[in-house]
Amino acid sequence: QLQFVESGGGLVQPGGSLRLSCVASGFALDDYDIGWFRQAPGKIHEGVSCFRSDSASAHSADPVKGRFTISRDSAKNTAYLQMNNLKPEDTAVYYCAAAVNCYCSGYGCYGVDPVTSWGQGTQVTVSS
Repeated sequence: QLQFVESGGGLVQPGGSLRLSCVASGFALDDYDIGWFRQAPGKIHEGVSCFRSDSASAHSADPVKGRFTISRDSAKNTAYLQMNNLKPEDTAVYYCAAAVNCYCSGYGCYGVDPVTSWGQGTQVTVSS
């Protein structure tokens, strides 16, 4: 079974930082594009960052550009999302996913032909 286990969320004040992790099992992270997605209450999943396997490059959606950075550690089969200067609107459950193609365009990032289903995610709450 191809899946991720996410961790690293928590409660943080506006302007603070968190680093999220997701460990892949059942597949090699290098074989696919990786995306971080989030879901706020009452909203659909929203893609925030992609790591493309073909170019080993990181990409982000406009709302988080310059604040969030996606990365990958192939040896640990783990992906990360470094989140800086967090805002209350970043409050959501964060998930990672693997896809054949992950790309970012304007306000969103999108996974095409996903190979993993949504895991339990990790809650990020930004509040004073």
